[in-house]
Amino acid sequence: QEHLVESGGGLVQAGGSLTLSCAASELSFNGHALGWFRQAPGEERKFVAAIARSGGDTYYDDSVQGRFTISKDAAKNTGYLQMSNPHPDDTALYYCAASARTAWRLAPRRPDRYDYWGQGTQVTVSS
Repeated sequence: QEHLVESGGGLVQAGGSLTLSCAASELSFNGHALGWFRQAPGEERKFVAAIARSGGDTYYDDSVQGRFTISKDAAKNTGYLQMSNPHPDDTALYYCAASARTAWRLAPRRPDRYDYWGQGTQVTVSS
């Protein structure tokens, strides 16, 4: 059973824009925090951004702060990652993840704080 499905990846030029989506089923983003992570070939999975279940608090890795925006639409039960001014080193497989744990707030950047993961969507940024 796939609880999270990412879409919107593809090829984008550096300096352009791209929006990733994360559609949820069998869980509600009203009751779950959302996170985005990415993994480049040969590297470990790394934190990108997260938003609390309330939508009131957001967290970003320093490398994307000011360029990426995380959000979620409760009515559509979908999360988003808006990527503005992407760089070639943003190229990676992007995953969304969800967590209902109250302890999530203590470490929203840690992958082990999330219970549900999507299969990933590839983003390639050309120079």
